[in-house]
Amino acid sequence: MGKKWWFFILSLVLILPGLLSLYLYGLRFGIDFTGGTLFEYQFDSDISQDELKQVFIDNKIEVSSIILSEQNSVIIKSKPSEELIISSMKSKLALKYGEVKELRVESVGPVVGGETTKNALFALVLATLMIILYIAFSFRKVPKPASSWRFGVVAVVALLHDVILLVGVFSILGHFLNIEIDILFMTALLTVIGFSVHDTIVVFDRIRENLPKHLSKSFTSVADISIVQTLGRSLNTSLTVVFVLFALLLFGGESIRWFVVALLVGIISGTYSSIFNATALLVVWEEKLGH
Repeated sequence: MGKKWWFFILSLVLILPGLLSLYLYGLRFGIDFTGGTLFEYQFDSDISQDELKQVFIDNKIEVSSIILSEQNSVIIKSKPSEELIISSMKSKLALKYGEVKELRVESVGPVVGGETTKNALFALVLATLMIILYIAFSFRKVPKPASSWRFGVVAVVALLHDVILLVGVFSILGHFLNIEIDILFMTALLTVIGFSVHDTIVVFDRIRENLPKHLSKSFTSVADISIVQTLGRSLNTSLTVVFVLFALLLFGGESIRWFVVALLVGIISGTYSSIFNATALLVVWEEKLGH
């Protein structure tokens, strides 16, 4: 905890590029939020992205992104189009490329997309409030002058670091690699929130246990002791998840690739923030403002 300000500076350096990207470029929302159509086809031979895009443009379909995956399969995401044009695309592609296998065609209306956005934001706000209430209640017997509400608020501030970092990374990816935010990203975001809070609670719970045992020590010293005692567990738990996610990233396929990337970024950030940001913020609050 003697180096806590360095950890705060490192966190600021990590999230600033994402914040700048969010300010300049925003997020690239997928059809789950904006409405549109997802096409997935499999071709007998290799195809050109530019040629394929032109076929859709010629048929008055505005393409948002084209993703080439394994075995000559292609995922095309487009803006909303007429149902008749959408249903005729397989035959029109077959005229140009020969045999084409239609793997899936999914359409999402703008109304459904707006409802998804509203529900996703509501879920994030509700999850945040419930986390504060749960931690405050669970830590209600923490020795005074420490406050259970401080534990809850600090845990949420730390997870906001993870949320901002993850959203910022995908803002950068959206601008430079055309990666879109979809419902899988929101699933990953909520998972990261839960994982981050879990790691934070492990450290905070040990602080709560150690406070009555070390009444003569400062809050900073107790926090240091608690971090050392839980560091191995936190790192080992996170590493097992990271290894599984790397395996999924390598072998899981194109459809879940960016979902896995979101989980990787969030879990690594959550492990760091739980140990070095959440506890450091709690120390600052308790030592400087708590008395």
